[in-house]
Amino acid sequence: MGTEEHKKNAVKQLKIGIITLSSTRTLTDDESGHWIREQAEKQGHGVIFHRVIPDHAGAIAETVSGVINDRAPHALLLTGGTGISSKDVTIEAVSPLFEKKLTAFGPLFAHLSFEEIGSAALLSRASAGVIRGTIVFCMPGSLKACKLACDALIFPELGHIVKHIHEG
Repeated sequence: MGTEEHKKNAVKQLKIGIITLSSTRTLTDDESGHWIREQAEKQGHGVIFHRVIPDHAGAIAETVSGVINDRAPHALLLTGGTGISSKDVTIEAVSPLFEKKLTAFGPLFAHLSFEEIGSAALLSRASAGVIRGTIVFCMPGSLKACKLACDALIFPELGHIVKHIHEG
């Protein structure tokens, strides 16, 4: 079965969670999170969780695990904390939870970023993986980066990814 056939059989309406990692933003001014929510809802998905939490590894791991255990989203989109400063700990908090990694997500995102912002794309550590049946994407916090990741990579494949996660 080819990719197009797989996509035809993809899950159409998904349960999505959004977590923004920031020590300065609140839910009210979470521009990236609100944009992700609007795009998900436009595509017919339900947003079942949206929070802003601090850049703290323990809080991130606890929130991700809690949302997956309590709400069972098909997808969990994290925005922020993927850079290289000492406060950027999203990858360190989430990667150990991955049962499977989508190793192409980071390089593909970096390639697309490079086309837009040049060599500064080198600083991104975007990643993705599966945790207990939920696909988890970790992307930068800027609105421009979220739009790029979601429009070019995440939303076009989300139903297809979820279909494969839940196969036999």
